[in-house]
Amino acid sequence: MLTEERHAFILKRLQTDGIVKSQDLIIDLKASESTIRRDLALLEEAGELIRVHGGAKRNYHLDTELDMKEKSFKNIHEKKQIAELAATFVKDNDMIYIDAGSTTLEFIPFLTQFNITVVTNGVQHASLLADANIQTFLVGGQLKNSTKAIIGATSVAELSGYQFDKAFLGMNGIHPKFGFTTPDPDEAALKSVALKQSFENFVLVDSSKFDKINFAKVGTLEEATIITQTLEPQHLQTYLNYTKIIEVRK
Repeated sequence: MLTEERHAFILKRLQTDGIVKSQDLIIDLKASESTIRRDLALLEEAGELIRVHGGAKRNYHLDTELDMKEKSFKNIHEKKQIAELAATFVKDNDMIYIDAGSTTLEFIPFLTQFNITVVTNGVQHASLLADANIQTFLVGGQLKNSTKAIIGATSVAELSGYQFDKAFLGMNGIHPKFGFTTPDPDEAALKSVALKQSFENFVLVDSSKFDKINFAKVGTLEEATIITQTLEPQHLQTYLNYTKIIEVRK
């Protein structure tokens, strides 16, 4: 087996298990102990893992948050496809929550045909919803300038007073072990409340958000259905062990 193939195998195993044992790698890859030791050393040098006694563990990197302008230019076509698919789960007379975020912003143009009521913490989202003549409630609180999201204790208290048929959330990171995460604890708190106040939850994310970890936890993968682009079969199966995933079909 080529070096690149062994490295890919090791990284994939770390992605799903978080830790690998050298002895298991020797057996699975049919490689010598010295070869595996050298592979782990090279991967550690590249920042992909941390060697421990008897093997290695994954080197997790916490992602930083882009502002709304930067997010809006990333994976635009993919986000629109995800948003269009998400709209198929909306029905007339639904009471829904739409989270602030670039993918959920793309969701709004597909809602104009429905008679619905929407609560949101996204200033840009509220403006688009008003333009579409959709009954909208914008929660109060602190405006986060970088993402144009309303956050803080006031918004959490307000959101706790609502019940939703469905919630549609954006997310910064999705990981089998660490669940749904976002960089800002205040945004994480609001997203967590939305998950609890809704009968059915959907997380709208493009493929770049998978296997990413951020500072603040929102919830476990079991708490929402993920709507995303088509994933690699092996990658998809990893996440299907934890939650339901609905993919855009090309």
